[in-house]
Amino acid sequence: MNRPSTSRPIRLGLRANAAQFTLLVAINALVGGMVGQQQTVLPLLAEDEFGLTGYTFIFTYVAAFGISKAIANYVAGTFSDRYGRKPVLVAGWLFAVPVPLLLIWAPDWGWVVAANVLLGINQGLTWSTTVVMKIDLVGPKQRGLAMGLNEAAGYGAVAVTSLLAGYLAEQYGLRPAPFLLGLSYTALALLLSGIFVRETRDHATLEAGGHVPRADGLHDHLHAALTDRQIVVQTSLKEPALSSASQAGLVNNLNFGLSWGLFPLLFATADLPVDRIGLLFALYPAVWGAGQLATGALSDRIGRKHLITAGMATQATALAIIAMADGFGGWAAGTVLLGAGTALVYPTLLAVIGDVAHPAWRGRAVGVYRVWRDLGYTVGAVLGGIVADLMGLHAAVWTAAAVSAVSAVVVAVRMYETHQRAT
Repeated sequence: MNRPSTSRPIRLGLRANAAQFTLLVAINALVGGMVGQQQTVLPLLAEDEFGLTGYTFIFTYVAAFGISKAIANYVAGTFSDRYGRKPVLVAGWLFAVPVPLLLIWAPDWGWVVAANVLLGINQGLTWSTTVVMKIDLVGPKQRGLAMGLNEAAGYGAVAVTSLLAGYLAEQYGLRPAPFLLGLSYTALALLLSGIFVRETRDHATLEAGGHVPRADGLHDHLHAALTDRQIVVQTSLKEPALSSASQAGLVNNLNFGLSWGLFPLLFATADLPVDRIGLLFALYPAVWGAGQLATGALSDRIGRKHLITAGMATQATALAIIAMADGFGGWAAGTVLLGAGTALVYPTLLAVIGDVAHPAWRGRAVGVYRVWRDLGYTVGAVLGGIVADLMGLHAAVWTAAAVSAVSAVVVAVRMYETHQRAT
């Protein structure tokens, strides 16, 4: 039995829940910052301190992160529906506590991989839960805006922290200075999550009570009483919008995973200093993060499908530019365009899941979608590493460009418009 978590009246909407929504945005910024602390630094650490040269081996930390995050996403969705959102959020931050310490003290690469397994668990539990909680709070009318604000905060923090970590590494060395950021983020997030965040599952229950089926009957088969297995099958394979979103999410994070492990090494071929490499890498999530402030809300006005198709095609174009470039100017243009393409896609895909999934199993649907999306980290790291080892860094980027173009075609052909605009 779901008991009310608070005596305050429960209302849906961004304005009605502004304080809690803002708090969750701030917490998700800290989630993103945990990734940003290491993105510029770890590929350089692998070469400079551990003497690793094979791209596939270097990318093991990204693959480990992606696998653990994907599993944690599913756990987060299932447990948040079953036990509530807040306990999952707090548990996720507890997994973050050892991460900066392992990176600071790591005597070999195995410690770095272990730290990224824990980081993946942290990211899966916390980010998935903040997504579900924001969708709970705002209700059906402003999902795109809610996801835009959520993802903008997270990836804006990735960009800012990547830039700051690159500066700290340039000034004070690769260790320990950049990873002290993660220690402070974790302490603050545990304080906010444990004391100030309130449970939101009752908001989903309220929405479910007033749930109105689509007039076109598209979702009639997705009633509230689906089993966990049925939710996995619908989100992964059968339901056209859900499964199209899942594949596009995987390809989007394939690009991010490849960029995480490969871009710093590619940019270093031009003998750029660490702080310039940090700036190039920060441009991607900075445009991505800021752009989502507009694209999430835009999807509430014009719909989801065309933004997603355009976003995947833009990413393909951006990766082609990066593959052809050989200096700071070309790479900067490519990473800015890649961020713009990702901004079109990222909050919009989550809004699609919120549009289609019934409130009773929304958490699990978000979890399954994020399993597929975050497996993209692993696919991108492994694929990028293998192609880079066999044919070079530029060939790996060309491969990602081709995969992104195919993904755009799949969305254009298979996905239907999920957002029911007011008439």
